Amino acid sequence: MTSAKVTEAPEEGYERGLGSRQVQMIAIGGAIGVGLFLGAGANIAKAGPSLILMYALAGVIIFFIMRALGELLLYRPVSGSFAEYSREFLGPFFGYFTGWTYWLMWVVTGMAELTAAAIYVNYWFPSIPQWVTALVFLVILFGVNLISVKLFGELEFWFSMVKVTALIGMIVIGLGVLTFGFSSAGDTAAVSNLWAFDGFFPKGIGSSLMTLQGVMFAYLAVELVGVTAGESENPEKTLPKAINTLPWRIALFYVGALTVILCVVKWTEFAPGVSPFVEAFAQIGIPAGAAIVNFVVLTAALSSCNSGMYSTGRMLRNLAESGEAPRAFTKLSSTKTPALGILVSVCFMGIGVILNYVVPEKAFGYVTSIATAAGIWTWLMILVSHVLYRRAVVAGRLPASSFPAPGGAVCSYIAIAFLLFVTGIIAYDADARVCLYVMAGWAAALAVGWAVLKARNPEIAERRTPEFEKVG
Repeated sequence: MTSAKVTEAPEEGYERGLGSRQVQMIAIGGAIGVGLFLGAGANIAKAGPSLILMYALAGVIIFFIMRALGELLLYRPVSGSFAEYSREFLGPFFGYFTGWTYWLMWVVTGMAELTAAAIYVNYWFPSIPQWVTALVFLVILFGVNLISVKLFGELEFWFSMVKVTALIGMIVIGLGVLTFGFSSAGDTAAVSNLWAFDGFFPKGIGSSLMTLQGVMFAYLAVELVGVTAGESENPEKTLPKAINTLPWRIALFYVGALTVILCVVKWTEFAPGVSPFVEAFAQIGIPAGAAIVNFVVLTAALSSCNSGMYSTGRMLRNLAESGEAPRAFTKLSSTKTPALGILVSVCFMGIGVILNYVVPEKAFGYVTSIATAAGIWTWLMILVSHVLYRRAVVAGRLPASSFPAPGGAVCSYIAIAFLLFVTGIIAYDADARVCLYVMAGWAAALAVGWAVLKARNPEIAERRTPEFEKVG
């Protein structure tokens, strides 16, 4: 059995302009989003302090997924990796389906995040119409993504820096309140708040498990580091480092931050629709707390939308190169960005701004649940591809990766079972299951599209052996 050198990968024409600093921050930023800053409020109301355990459990599964992806990335680092590995190990249809589904995930996420960003700006400037703010952000981020991958990486670096700094500040302040008892929350802040009000599972284990769908939404985009593989300066060093630091990021930013907040403020004080971070700052008595958190959440929304434009353009190009999208998407601009793919994606995100403006507020929740369902499919394809890759390595058909996942395929099997369990929870929840109906319609549309593609070009359904070409 031979070992593959990771610098061997298809030359895709992209500029390898993402340095270690930027890849690290993209990975960190991918694990901190609006799902944590806003979504945690509703989940605390449902599960109480046990939400901490749900984030920890889901975090372990996310690490399994990322180590599986890491092994594949170091076997063959390519942009649009999930679709490419699905195509290689499961067949052309699965590559086609995964690529388009990941594109859908980011387009609907972009729709939601742009509208959210406009709402956050309304906090300071209520007189500015929401659609104007959303349109301004859409145009600015579109321009950033067109200019160069380096500018995208730099903007994402600073977006992530704001989120990380805010969370660390929140943890430090919370620990100070707990240790020294200062602020208006000092008298009631105590570690015993985690179990003093109807126990650690106040609504029962069943209610806690029902929050897993929201928890998984909070982790969406952590796999974005895989899309950067084709544009990383040194994937052999940057990707393993980004993936291996994931456990402490989850432990600190999710489990740590929630633990501190729920020690400082008892869980019964939190309500759906209110950021637990805003509430905690208010209880501690920091006057500008709400404005600070509002700025951080705005940053998180813009970061997510920025990442969405980046990844959708790359995924459309990957699909086009495989004959599964119009050939025009294969062209790169003079700055080596897939400009047409980004433009089309931005147009669809723009439609979402209009839709979110005219439809009831509940539509926002539907959009995020569709993104979750599409994300679960992507993660499942990563895991199944990893299991099949491991089989091929054991059989000696493929070279071993320089970054093998611990436990081989065992952890991937565990993660697959967990994701299927979460899908079952979504199906059980009357509000959330709407996204499964949408996904069924999406699958039917893609099946029709595949039939048309095969009729026009029968070769598209044939498996192709991946090429290994030196790039660095």
